Order: sequence, then C-alpha cells, then structure tokens
Amino acid sequence: MRNTKDKTGQELSYYRFSLLSYLKENHPKRTGNAAFIKERADAAAETYSNAVKNGQTHIEAEELASEVLYQGLHFSAYNTLVHILWNEFSAEIPEERAKEIALQILPLCSEVLDKYALTDDFASTSQYDELYTELTGTVEILLEDGLQ
Repeated sequence: MRNTKDKTGQELSYYRFSLLSYLKENHPKRTGNAAFIKERADAAAETYSNAVKNGQTHIEAEELASEVLYQGLHFSAYNTLVHILWNEFSAEIPEERAKEIALQILPLCSEVLDKYALTDDFASTSQYDELYTELTGTVEILLEDGLQ
C-alpha cells in the first residue's frame, strides 16, 4: 500500500485520512483546517486505543472512534445544496457542475443556514423541509441574478 501524505508531506494516520476523505465529500471548506483534522483524528485514535485497553472488541472500539471522528459532521449543508441543484435545477445546472456550484453558493446561503441548528440528525427533523425550501428559493434567486 502506498503512503498517504498530507500537504506538508507528513504521513496521514488512518483517522486523519478517513476524516480528510469524508470532509472532501461532505464539508469541502473544512479540508484546509489541519488543526481540526489532527485534533479529531488524535481523539478518535485515543478513543479506539482506550476502548481496546478496556476490553471492548475492535469493532466496538472502531464504532466509538467513529463517533468521535465524525461528531457534528453528519449533516452537510453543502450536500443539501448539491441535492437541491440535482433535484430542483437539473435543467439549469448540469449534474457534473452541481458540486462546483454548490461550493460557490454555500457562503451566499449563510443567512438561511444560520437560522437552523444544524445537528448531526438535522436531516431527520421537521425543520429539514423548511431549510430545503428556503435554500431552493435562495438558489433560484441566485440563478435569476446570473450565477452559473
């Protein structure tokens, strides 16, 4: 297996690599926060190690470590925007450009996003539909104003 290195040339731990991969797909703006990634990965590794030392199975230890690693990251406003672009604006935005456009408009949606407590389980709450509708309206306005 080839070594995986970060931007500084340092080898990434399993947890750092896992978190970085997850962030690239779900929270791309956070991929540059090396301190956050290191802190989270170190906490996950420590959780795993402590769980194994305390007699838990490797599977149980991995589940606990994953909880620490991805805490607060399960809901993704970025992915919500991608899905809105795919589902509601497929005629205006080609599917292959949706991620690029979502990344571009995410900061422009902060006023809407700030109204909600975007917890890990937010997508399963009744407020998700409200957010989806508000974001759809915001995207429509942005497209009408010439974004593309």
